[in-house]
Amino acid sequence: MTEDLDHRFSSLTWDQIKILDQVLAEVIPIHGRGNFPTLDVKPKDIIRVVKEQLIEKRINVRDIRLNGSTASHILVKQNGTSYKDLDIIFGVELPSELEFQVVKEAVLNCLLDFLPKCVNKEKITAQTMKDAYVQKMVKVSTDHDRWSLISLSNNSGKNVELKFVNSLRRQFEFSVDSFQIILDSILNIYRAPDFKLTEDSHPTVIAESMYGDFSEAMDHLKYKLISTRNPEEIRGGGLLKYSNLLVRDFKPADEAEIKSLERYMCSRFFIDFPDVAEQQRKIESYLRNHFIGEEKSKYDYLMTLRGVVNESTVCLMGHERRQTLNMITILALKVLGEQNIIPNAANVTCFYQPAPYISDRNFSNYYVAHGQPPIVYQPYPFHIQMQSGLV
Repeated sequence: MTEDLDHRFSSLTWDQIKILDQVLAEVIPIHGRGNFPTLDVKPKDIIRVVKEQLIEKRINVRDIRLNGSTASHILVKQNGTSYKDLDIIFGVELPSELEFQVVKEAVLNCLLDFLPKCVNKEKITAQTMKDAYVQKMVKVSTDHDRWSLISLSNNSGKNVELKFVNSLRRQFEFSVDSFQIILDSILNIYRAPDFKLTEDSHPTVIAESMYGDFSEAMDHLKYKLISTRNPEEIRGGGLLKYSNLLVRDFKPADEAEIKSLERYMCSRFFIDFPDVAEQQRKIESYLRNHFIGEEKSKYDYLMTLRGVVNESTVCLMGHERRQTLNMITILALKVLGEQNIIPNAANVTCFYQPAPYISDRNFSNYYVAHGQPPIVYQPYPFHIQMQSGLV
């Protein structure tokens, strides 16, 4: 890979362009709810159709980029880097609320083009397509950030995520997911009726690291190193992603620095999700979206997350911290239960709210097996207190 004049950019090699071409030509099913049929979509086709619709609606499209884990997979496939969501960024102008609405309607109308020919499309509205095929929609409109996201449903977790960005201050969490591949040159080649990509005849495709130093970020990706800047700027602090990287055998690029950054990650996470119920919903959502087909890794992930929270949380009161740790522990036990795995009971203390009749001194109709740790009854709600971690 040859470096460009700007240290943020670099050109893709022929081998990387071949992988990019494969990713853009892969058929991805968009699963419909209810009786709606599955749409078979190639990324390069939906990108083309959406761009044409936006231009027709007079929305200025600056460029189109492939973002995040998919870009990382293309740049360094040999280290086992995988991707789930296909994250496509359209750089657009969104000066007012009207443009947000135009973008949404343009995408939903585009989906009609991918319905099977036998389907009568005349009475199908944009709202119907949204209900049938969109997993989530996000709109952010502040002084510094103006963007929207439309995520199309895929039952195996490989969602096609179309992001329309006018401005976005923070576009990465860690250096290894900071890459964006600018697609315009290869998309133009696809429009030619007789195009054929070869080693001797292919466009120059540029990638950019939003982390700043492309070479440094590439080294982090190749050698599975964790590095970031100012995690307090990231919603959620990057805490959940950080724990995921640790579980996947990434190591901190700087051990001393990462310990300091962990505290910022935890602080921002608890600022954004102050209530333990919100924290639980966020963690459960992360597990659903990032561990499809990796059920056995969920337990390791939760215990890694618990370890980071336990060691690096300095912004919570003692009881708040214990609530969060107990919640994560219960989620971990739930995961083990789903896998029919029983943890070593010697490392777990269970506290139960006793039934009213246990206060009757004449009641003794229970049995504790010899050699097992005793059950401790205490008059407060159920929780699980970790002594040395589950094994």
